[in-house]
Parts: sequence; C-alpha cells; structure tokens
Amino acid sequence: MNRTTLALMVLFTAPGFHVAAQQRADTGFEPDVPAPRWSPGQGPRAAVDEAHHNFHTADGRYRPFVELLRADGWNVDSSSQPFTAAALDGVDVLIVANALNERNAQDWSLPTPSAFTDEEIAVVLSWVREGGALLLIADHMPMPGAAEALGRAFGFEMRNGFAAEPPGLGTIVFRRADGTLTEHAITAGRGEAARIDSVATFVGQGFKPPEDAHPLLVFRGSAVSLEPDTAWQFHDATPEVDLGGWSQGAVLQAGRGRVAVFGEAAAFTAQVGGPDGAPMGLNTPVAAQNARFILNVMAWLVGEPD
Repeated sequence: MNRTTLALMVLFTAPGFHVAAQQRADTGFEPDVPAPRWSPGQGPRAAVDEAHHNFHTADGRYRPFVELLRADGWNVDSSSQPFTAAALDGVDVLIVANALNERNAQDWSLPTPSAFTDEEIAVVLSWVREGGALLLIADHMPMPGAAEALGRAFGFEMRNGFAAEPPGLGTIVFRRADGTLTEHAITAGRGEAARIDSVATFVGQGFKPPEDAHPLLVFRGSAVSLEPDTAWQFHDATPEVDLGGWSQGAVLQAGRGRVAVFGEAAAFTAQVGGPDGAPMGLNTPVAAQNARFILNVMAWLVGEPD
C-alpha cells in the first residue's frame, strides 16, 4: 500500500468523515455581505442548472450558495430545461454544479458518460462567445467524467478522480503567501476589504486549464489524482496521476464572454454531514474568505474589470 492510499484509509475510518450521501445543506447558515454590490434582486440574473441530475441544486445542497448570491443583490433562480438558446435568453451567468449523466445518478462507478448532449454543448459555447458567462463546477469522480466534454469545449482537461495532497484526502488550503492562490482581479477584489489571501476546498478533482486561461487555485507539487473505478473505493492498485502545477480553479475569457471552472463544489456552499452534523464549506473557520472569493468570482463573470 502506498503512502497516499494508507493516509486515505486512515481518513475514511476517522469519525465525522463526510461521504457524499451524508451531505446536506446547513439550514442555519446566514451569509454576511456587509457591502452588497446591488440592491436586493436588482443584480444580474443567475440560473442554477437542475436539468442534468445535478447533485447540487438551488433548493438543496446549494441553497446556502444561492442565499449568499441573493444577499449580494443577485437575481437567482433554477432551470430545469436542457440548454437551448431560448432557455439561456436573459441569463447573465449559467451555474452548472455537479451535473451527472442518468447512468451515474445513483451509481458512481465507471463509465461516466457526459451529462450533456453535443447540441447542448454547442449552444453553451456559442452563448458564452456571444457574451454569456458560465460557472462550471465539477467535483470528484464521477462528476469530472460527466462534465469533461463541456469543459473540453473551452479547452479544460479534467481528471476523473479525487484530488489529494499529503497527508491524504481532505481539506486543501490555497494561499497567496505560497503562490497556490494567484494574483488576479478576483483575488485582489474591490479594495482591501475584498482581498483574498486563502481559499479552502474539500477534496474535489484537478484539471489542466488551457494556455489562455488564468489559474486561480494551483496544486502543490505533491498533489495527486486518485482515480478509482468506483467513487470512494480505494485500494493498493488505485491509479495515481501527478497533479502538481494543475488547477482546481481557473478563469477564461472566451470571445465576448467569460468562463470560471472549479474542481470542487463544497467550497461554494455550507453543508453538514454525518450524525453529528459536522460542518463543511462556508461554515468552517478554514474557509473564512471563501464567501468573499465567490462573490468576487461572480462579479468578474459579469464584467468587473481585470
């Protein structure tokens, strides 16, 4: 057994470890936005995709994320329609979080077909190039497999695995101080009060962004992608792929539009898990700046200057 797999096994047996089925929204989470960008409901329109067996939905595990956006003045609703030009008409930001093919809605094993048809991908690509904005979030396996074709349309190469840094699978903190959180308008924010010095994520996957993208969250050289054939089932022969220098968050200008891709979903919401309701996400001290980071990402997507 290699050292990474050994560390994983220790974590899997630790009290309070959150398996996917135990995750639920933290209904007690209250977003704190001291200086909203827009008056209530007067901001841009964001549509949360719910047409593709999404593990995270506006009224489900992503409810705290939606409440955070609304506290900043965003007009947020959900969409249960496949991606068409008509469905995206009037939308400023399309949010796709952990979409799945029907084959993997209940079965998180290989294969992991695309959650989207070729026609839907073509519609989104054209819509972004004409000025739309896409926030694409694809967590650990099987979500990268389901989102891979949509990400590839914009030049992103996703690993269909679990991102891990020593000592094992768990929280990863990207920091300005060590260069894993990079300089960008998003991390600079609107003045010192919105500056970002750290962002915490909770497992997820790693991806390689295209050359014209700007990586925001960059893995350390020790990071690996563990790639089992069934989610959460690791053993001595589980393949490992080097993730050093790859990303868990990056942004791209595509034609007249903008794209933000992230390889982890819990960082954008507040969840609890297990019988004790242990927190994970925006409701943890290690993620104290995540909410500010999210609002900066969303503002950049609708054109806040670089």
